Amino acid sequence: MKHPTAVTTCNLDLENLVTDSNRSIATLAITTLLKTGSESSIDRLMKQISSFMSEISDEFKVVVVQAINALCQKYPRKHAVLMNFLFTMLREEGGFEYKRAIVDCIISIIEENSESKETGLSHLCEFIEDCEFTVLATRILHLLGQEGPKTNNPSKYIRFIYNRVVLEHEEVRAGAVSALAKFGAQNEEMLPSILVLLKRCVMDDDNEVRDRATFYLNVLEQKQKALNAGYILNGLTVSIPGLERALHQYTLEPSEKPFDLKSVPLATAPIIEQRAENAPVAVAKQPEKVAATRQEIFQEQLGAIPEFRGLGPLFKSSPEPVALTELETEYVVRCTKHTFVSHMVFQFDCTNTLNDQILENVTVQMAPTEGYEVIGYIPAKSLVYNQPGTCYTLVALSEEDPTAVACTFSCMMKFTVKDCDPNTGETDDEGYEDEYVLEDLEVTVADHIQRVLKPNFGAAWDEVGDEYEKEETFTLSAIKTLE
Repeated sequence: MKHPTAVTTCNLDLENLVTDSNRSIATLAITTLLKTGSESSIDRLMKQISSFMSEISDEFKVVVVQAINALCQKYPRKHAVLMNFLFTMLREEGGFEYKRAIVDCIISIIEENSESKETGLSHLCEFIEDCEFTVLATRILHLLGQEGPKTNNPSKYIRFIYNRVVLEHEEVRAGAVSALAKFGAQNEEMLPSILVLLKRCVMDDDNEVRDRATFYLNVLEQKQKALNAGYILNGLTVSIPGLERALHQYTLEPSEKPFDLKSVPLATAPIIEQRAENAPVAVAKQPEKVAATRQEIFQEQLGAIPEFRGLGPLFKSSPEPVALTELETEYVVRCTKHTFVSHMVFQFDCTNTLNDQILENVTVQMAPTEGYEVIGYIPAKSLVYNQPGTCYTLVALSEEDPTAVACTFSCMMKFTVKDCDPNTGETDDEGYEDEYVLEDLEVTVADHIQRVLKPNFGAAWDEVGDEYEKEETFTLSAIKTLE
């Protein structure tokens, strides 16, 4: 709801609708009140919701849970009341979507409020003791492995996790083994007990469970933080679709060399284009489609160009193209920056807005202020009226100082112009060389920094070591708080 204050004048009428015999109307009334009511009204609203939750369908229950989730973000001090209500709902009968909505809500509370972490984890532990949904059980086990070792008394979660190894089917057992390993990797006091439990899992009936237990057992017995961080706590940080394509390509071209994981693009955190609070509430969630990310699409497109095949995996592509011309000019040029290990590729998307000209052999000549070296250009063969075309410029980073990455490039678009009849499309045989000055293009440090998925930041930080650590003190005179 974008303008809750505009509806608050109707709250009294809405409260009367909560007892309406039509439960659809009652549900919409209560969810609206949850979004418009004050913090002091939450306790009363929770009692009203409890009176009819058993009488409405799972679809409407999901709507109520989503409204409670929004309420948790709005009033953090009411987390305890809302958490207890959610746990009561979790113990009741319900379908997968309904239970998933509750689990999502509890997890979001745990992630946003450290004071509610242990209460939330305890509720989820009790839930997986009698959980019929494999997806939810494995997700909760994963959460326990991430958050449990950071609590004041991590050992209390081991019983719940190991019970899953004893009582559940293979998918849940495998998730439980991974969770146990994360406790052993982060707590030296618990490590001997965890090793004993993992040794029991080595004899499991399922291959996946046995393999995980054997692998984690061998890693933990080394007692090396770097190994724990790389193979247990953070795991693979590569793109899974990218890994699949790279492995497939490796099988098509037999080689004596072992597969190099460094040839796979990194998995990056998704760009959030729209905040959750601005999104409409979905009653029934549609099946998610697995699609390649923007960076993976660029990796595939650039990999198809012979000149770029030896550059290695794509490290980063700029989130948005940079405009190098005004929109109203005769030529419109936008640049996307692609960063590799020791090179950068500049992709120029060009549009010719003149209907009496055709441009051929279009390139963007670049001159760096320092450090970089221009390797070559790949032209756009032809730019007809209002049809976008793409050309590329390849540059190499400085070999003397690879950390000197900030630079400004002056850009000049060069091309051959051929006049044409806008009515018939006939083009002159003869053309002439011309050029068009573009805006300067800046490459900053941000173009060489990528946010990667690190589930355990503390372990990743320790893995880097003191050698790369630099400590400085800054005075933020214009800022009163970091919140």
